[in-house]
Amino acid sequence: MLYWIIIVILLPFIFILVSHLKSKTRQKKKLAEIKERWGKPIIAARNFKRISNYLTAYGAASEISAETATDLDIDSVFEYIDRTNSKPGQQYLYKQLHSPQISEGYFETIEQRIGLATASTELREQAELKLSELGSNDAYYLPELFKKPHQSIFPAIGNFYISIAPFLIVGVAISLFIVPNQFMLMLLLVLMIANVAIHYSNKTQMLNYTHSLPQLMVLFRVSNWLKNHNLLRDDEPTRNSMVNMGKLKKSLNYITLQNKAAIDPTDIYYLVTEWLKMFLLIEPLVFIKSISKVNKYLNDIKVVYEAVAEVDVAISIQSVREGSAHYCRPQLISGNTNIIIKDLYHPLIENCVSNSISIDNTQGVLVTGSNMSGKTTFIRAIAVNALLSQTINTSFATVYQAPPLKIFTSIDMTDDPGSNKSYFQAEAMAVKNIVSQTMASKPVNSLVIIDEIFRGTNTIERIAAAKAVLSYFIQNQSFVFVSTHDLELAELLGSNYKVFSFEEVIGDDRLVFDYKIKEGLLKNRNGIAVLKGVGFPESIINDANKVSSQLREKYNL
Repeated sequence: MLYWIIIVILLPFIFILVSHLKSKTRQKKKLAEIKERWGKPIIAARNFKRISNYLTAYGAASEISAETATDLDIDSVFEYIDRTNSKPGQQYLYKQLHSPQISEGYFETIEQRIGLATASTELREQAELKLSELGSNDAYYLPELFKKPHQSIFPAIGNFYISIAPFLIVGVAISLFIVPNQFMLMLLLVLMIANVAIHYSNKTQMLNYTHSLPQLMVLFRVSNWLKNHNLLRDDEPTRNSMVNMGKLKKSLNYITLQNKAAIDPTDIYYLVTEWLKMFLLIEPLVFIKSISKVNKYLNDIKVVYEAVAEVDVAISIQSVREGSAHYCRPQLISGNTNIIIKDLYHPLIENCVSNSISIDNTQGVLVTGSNMSGKTTFIRAIAVNALLSQTINTSFATVYQAPPLKIFTSIDMTDDPGSNKSYFQAEAMAVKNIVSQTMASKPVNSLVIIDEIFRGTNTIERIAAAKAVLSYFIQNQSFVFVSTHDLELAELLGSNYKVFSFEEVIGDDRLVFDYKIKEGLLKNRNGIAVLKGVGFPESIINDANKVSSQLREKYNL
């Protein structure tokens, strides 16, 4: 009997020791992963529905349009730059990527955060390890907590029963242990069945809360660590919010146990706590006791959430920078009428060839070239780097000088069968929206990127419409980059647009691209040479050469 008593007494300590050792092992493994992945993209599945929670709840007026997000494949860009360790950091970075900024103070603050968070490698790694405590998928639900006040899902009598249920169960169980009684046994069974029914019948409604409320404790702990290591922003709103979250912490203290248990579902500790939550109605009790306190401190939770996320994003940005082939901190100058870019490349394209260009807003850019020569990649890279310059203050170039810009694109157009719109109608609507938005964005300049403008209609009307629209953009001092196969546009637009080309050379009856942009119209004759190389009839080749000569003479090529 004595041995059993000793075992019962020692069992909790054994559980605690085993849990502590497992935690230390996990930390060592995580720290090794942090060291290994620095400067590298994180290859992992991402739940964009959850990642976008914060953007959906707190979208800003400066968001890029859904069309531009699609054109730039912004989710893939996010996957590349996302080196965050926490779910709040991930959500905050995703919102940041959708919200280009124009304030110089915004970019100065980013650099200050990066400097603080990455000045010491050891401290940065420890910060990443601490931030990873908010890496549970449950932390995705934190924005659901502070975006609006919450109502109880139980009636008053339900709240009362749930508040006394743990005491009833424990009291009846103790009475059975002292004096076995059939009536008390039946009462215990009825209470347990009722509690299980309440637990599962309301589980869906409480899902967000059972996920997010335990994460408040983690958020508070992580924010305190960052504050103690001088990594958290030190302003009055953040300090006050930390104090208020300390008050909230007291009402949430007893859910820390269940949060820790959920870390390892294979642990017997986890199974025991799951049974306790079910039979003692811990989850509904957490909801009732906590939700009124949460309502008092909604804004404080948001402030602390953002402060923690900003540290994580700063570390992520530096990881992106150090892992890039080359990068620069953009020079964004309000009132600047020039864009100067040197050695620009698209970060998502492996071994991407760099290109340079310099223009002002009195001249647009026409980019010509055959399919697959690089013109669409180039104009898309311009837009992606403009976006990254105004979100994470990083450009994949050696020089990026420009004014703050509103970014508008029309690249990946498709038919819209659902609304009975043809390809050209959809394209016309997209360009018309850009025309309207460039005017509305004043006094901020616009960056307009259009791939193969009006390709969905006949040649004469396409060229006429394109000339009129492109002239309008320049008259309104927009920065314009347009790819086209229509060489006639260069003549019609005259000095309003500079022409650049991507060329190719013939080799072994195939086109070989160097992906380097060159000023001026295409000068080569490789297209017809390819036709000849792949075996087209001589009559076709001769006819093509004849027409080509006539056109080159007409356009002085």
